[in-house]
Amino acid sequence: MHTIKIFLFIIPLVISSKIDPDNSSFDSVSLEPKSRFAMLDDVKILANGLLQLGHGLKDFVHKTKGQINDIFQKLNIFDQSFYDLSLQTNEIKEEEKELRRTTSKLRVRNEEVKNMSLELNTKLESLLEEKTALQQKVSALEEQLTNLMQSQPGAQEHPEVTSLKSFVEQQDNSIKDLLQTVEEQYKQLSQQHNQIKEIENQLRKTGIQEPTENSLSSKSRAPRTTPPLQLNETKSIKQDDLPADCSAIYNRGEHASGVYAIRPSSAQVVHVYCDTQSGSPWTLIQHRKDGSQNFNETWENYKNGFGKFDGEFWLGLEKIYAIVNQSNYILRLELQDWRESKHYVEYSLRLGNHETNYTLHLAETAGNVPEALPEHRDLMFSTWDHRAKGQLHCPESYSGGWWRHDMCGENNLNGKYHKPRAKSKPDRRRGIYWRPQNGKLHSIKSSKMMIQPTNLDSFK
Repeated sequence: MHTIKIFLFIIPLVISSKIDPDNSSFDSVSLEPKSRFAMLDDVKILANGLLQLGHGLKDFVHKTKGQINDIFQKLNIFDQSFYDLSLQTNEIKEEEKELRRTTSKLRVRNEEVKNMSLELNTKLESLLEEKTALQQKVSALEEQLTNLMQSQPGAQEHPEVTSLKSFVEQQDNSIKDLLQTVEEQYKQLSQQHNQIKEIENQLRKTGIQEPTENSLSSKSRAPRTTPPLQLNETKSIKQDDLPADCSAIYNRGEHASGVYAIRPSSAQVVHVYCDTQSGSPWTLIQHRKDGSQNFNETWENYKNGFGKFDGEFWLGLEKIYAIVNQSNYILRLELQDWRESKHYVEYSLRLGNHETNYTLHLAETAGNVPEALPEHRDLMFSTWDHRAKGQLHCPESYSGGWWRHDMCGENNLNGKYHKPRAKSKPDRRRGIYWRPQNGKLHSIKSSKMMIQPTNLDSFK
């Protein structure tokens, strides 16, 4: 650029130098003809300027070429980086697919481990009971032998007694070895279970999404055609004078348990089972006793109800909401185990409608089953084909619709009912597996869920 400026500065000088001699010669000799060629000095100056201009242009071209080469190198580096990034992205996608497959396998393995753990717990409890019984027998025998030795100090121990003692000791040692083996297996299963949980947590942290909101479980299911809730016998009540609740029927003087027709406020006629065995009117919303009804139902069936009033049934979320929306209500759970022991717990409840996934909020008021259900939390109802956004996808062992918060648990009274197996030893794997919050796993034979207004005189 400097060369160009110099050249532009030189050209006027050359032209002026050319013009001045011409003018002077014209003044001196007016009749002398003008020279047709430039002077040699002017040509040299012009040539020198053009040469400098050529060198300047050459330097400018080299500089521009270097800049273009730098740009191409940067573009090549960018292309290589982009290609490497695409390769890494493909690798991450492949790893994600592999992690998904591994997660599915781990979930299946987790279920197997859990079932084995339950069986081992059952065997361990049986062995502990047998060990306790044997220890009691051995203690009784030792006491008898001690008394016998004291009464007959000079008598020698009978050979049969000696062989019996040695046999009992061998049995005791065998039981101890077996218990140790079971405990070791249980520890290994617990470690595997913890490892699976850690892997699942790591997968969640990596951002691998769970199945979509209304997706089905990994095992395909056929469409269910379970009939709606069936009636067996309904107490005759006039349609134009229907009560709003079982407590209103009880207040009218009808104290027999059975199926009645009620009409909650702003709702259609609903048939319910009124339970008065405790001397107080309760509306039965769930009953299980023998596993005759499959409770792994769809969202629609849980919404409308299913089963039979003279057997096992679920009243229906929409009907429950219509009843409890009339006033303040109490939820009562009655549980009976295989030893015929009965337990209960009562909660004050608040239930939302279908737009909130029938969100349940509980506060315990009475009972002998501590922490049976989560309190002071919003529990949303979900089934295998419908779960609220943000809820975990629970495995099939937690089958059956239930109210859940942020974890899968075994406090589901609508879960699978394990029927006792015939022609075998007393089977501990029977009934409903139920575990209260931070409690021991129980095997429930029958369950009832009932509701009642806090003020029994609300409906007269």
